Amino acid sequence: MLIKIPKLKKPQGFTLLEVMIAMVIFAVGMLGLAGIQAISLQNNNTAYQRTVAMQQAYNMADLVRAAVNFDGSVDSTFDDDDTDLGAAPAACFHDTTTLCSNSVMAAFNIWHWKNRLKDELPSGRGIVKLVSAGEYEIIIMWDEKRSGATLEGCGINGAADLKCYKLQIQV
Repeated sequence: MLIKIPKLKKPQGFTLLEVMIAMVIFAVGMLGLAGIQAISLQNNNTAYQRTVAMQQAYNMADLVRAAVNFDGSVDSTFDDDDTDLGAAPAACFHDTTTLCSNSVMAAFNIWHWKNRLKDELPSGRGIVKLVSAGEYEIIIMWDEKRSGATLEGCGINGAADLKCYKLQIQV
């Protein structure tokens, strides 16, 4: 006796369950891509802020080196604490009848530098410290995560909640 096997139907398409599983897999993949994109943007912003901080530190280093007196000494006019900007000091270099002293020029350069830090970095601040004769330390601080930091950082005045860039130079 021969048993007749019934013909199986050809599949006509996808079932609803298969479509739903494919949609879930696709959605999870898209969420993963969105997460990678967000991390990439955050890291790019962090790299940009660090680049700005480094450039501004080297700008100040150039200004300090440019202020070296003819005899090779540097007075302490660039020794600056972490104070607020205040009003702009006199910019006597626009006046051709008056020569600028080192202290007036240094005060203007520091004020201008701190203004740029404030504009280019979130909660940006800067300090120029005379460490020893001819040796300066330039410190730049900023709130990298824009978390509303208490503006304490780099071991200055307590807990460090700011990102910092330090540069020591010999003049």
